[in-house]
Amino acid sequence: MDINGSAAVVTGAASGLGAATAAALAARGARVYGLDLEKAVAAAGEQPPGVTLLAADVTEEAPVRAALERIHADGATLRLAVNCAGIAPSARILGRSGPHDLDLFRAVLNVNLLGTFNVLRLAAESIARHEPDAEGQRGVIVNTASIAAFEGQIGQIAYSASKAGVAGMTITAARDLARHGIRVVTIAPGIVDTPMMAGFSDEIRAGLAEGVPFPQRLARPEEYARLVATVVEHDYLNGETIRLDGALRMAPR
Repeated sequence: MDINGSAAVVTGAASGLGAATAAALAARGARVYGLDLEKAVAAAGEQPPGVTLLAADVTEEAPVRAALERIHADGATLRLAVNCAGIAPSARILGRSGPHDLDLFRAVLNVNLLGTFNVLRLAAESIARHEPDAEGQRGVIVNTASIAAFEGQIGQIAYSASKAGVAGMTITAARDLARHGIRVVTIAPGIVDTPMMAGFSDEIRAGLAEGVPFPQRLARPEEYARLVATVVEHDYLNGETIRLDGALRMAPR
């Protein structure tokens, strides 16, 4: 799939993985529409050339549909969708204050899993409107899981469950959308140096990096974005979850 000249929708695009992905796709000639919460969009500042931020809650149908219709109204051909929006609160099943809060568990699944599925289904509908290329391909959807989907740490029960759900959707989504010429691939990052990590001390960050076999450092958002571009351009990648973790296998804590 050719990135140049295509339109792309990227969720969580105001910061972190989403911002890096939006910038990378725009640099390769895509017309990028980044979705994020209204507060995040307002605080994001000036965007790279080719990136337009739109306020939309990925867990709601109406704002996501409105954003996709905006792309269509602009005369852009949507070929790419990348789901980066997510949250990662921590809580144990049984903690000092009692059992895991049910509303917190529900909120994590709502953003990470339901939000991903919401954008997946609506973006697929929009992509399917367009004519296929010479290979019969109409587009690519890239979702974001986590290595926590496979070996979540203590306190990650909600996050792990949500990301395991994203990974679990991958092959079924690829099979469902094959008839429409749409590929689906999931990336499962390890520990990435995003703004979410900014609150940790240098000592904690160094300790996290020491657990990575090689290269012994945190991943960079730009490396995730480069992998997204590779997935888009490599037409035989489909229905797979790709780990991006430096061979890290998470310890219990």
